Amino acid sequence: MKTTFGEYIRLLRTENGLTLTQLAAKLDLDSANLSKIENGKRDFDEKRLPKLSEIFDLNLKELRNEYVTDQIGKKIYETNCTKQLLEVAEEKAEYRRTLNKEKAL
Repeated sequence: MKTTFGEYIRLLRTENGLTLTQLAAKLDLDSANLSKIENGKRDFDEKRLPKLSEIFDLNLKELRNEYVTDQIGKKIYETNCTKQLLEVAEEKAEYRRTLNKEKAL
């Protein structure tokens, strides 16, 4: 999805007819913080993903994937990563997967 995670939350909220205040209360946040999340000025707390999933009846794994890809995208943007750097990072991730497989055996 080509939105930030905050924009995704806003989309879910508006599609479900919730006000900022209503959703914030359901997430145990104040509306100012939720507004900052929706506007990309603050990160969503990963610990609240199960609650968000429950509120909008979403698959938690898919929601977590959306969150993680946004966090990775943000880091790539902030550090101005090149494609070469990303290729090296993927190689390191694959190496970690290999290590975990070896430990499991």
